[in-house]
Amino acid sequence: MSSLPKIEQYLIDLGISYQEISKNAWLIEDENKGYPKMMVSLSDPIVIISADVMPVPKENAETLFRMLLELNATDLLHGAYAISGNDIIVIDTLEQSSLDKDEFLASIESISFALLEHYKKLASYIHTTEE
Repeated sequence: MSSLPKIEQYLIDLGISYQEISKNAWLIEDENKGYPKMMVSLSDPIVIISADVMPVPKENAETLFRMLLELNATDLLHGAYAISGNDIIVIDTLEQSSLDKDEFLASIESISFALLEHYKKLASYIHTTEE
């Protein structure tokens, strides 16, 4: 059995490019697989997978928040859109003790797919974050 943490072993087994940020945190950067930058961290007993979406816009934030809540309810198989500080993120939490490789991959792919599919809907709000 490998002495690597389960998450890091999954990343290697799945052939996903990543950087180890700390003992319990990894940054996924794999454009070849179509994955955006995602942070994976272990905060026992949970694994957190998250990706930055955009800063919270200065205008039309309420409209965007409503759309994100609707997308949470209808379009996300794993995770949800959320706010962290002044940024909108997409995040998923998984139970570390029962996590298997397929569930881990499904979460990564769901976040990647959501960001790709929702880009056009979200893009119109990006310009309102700059100033």
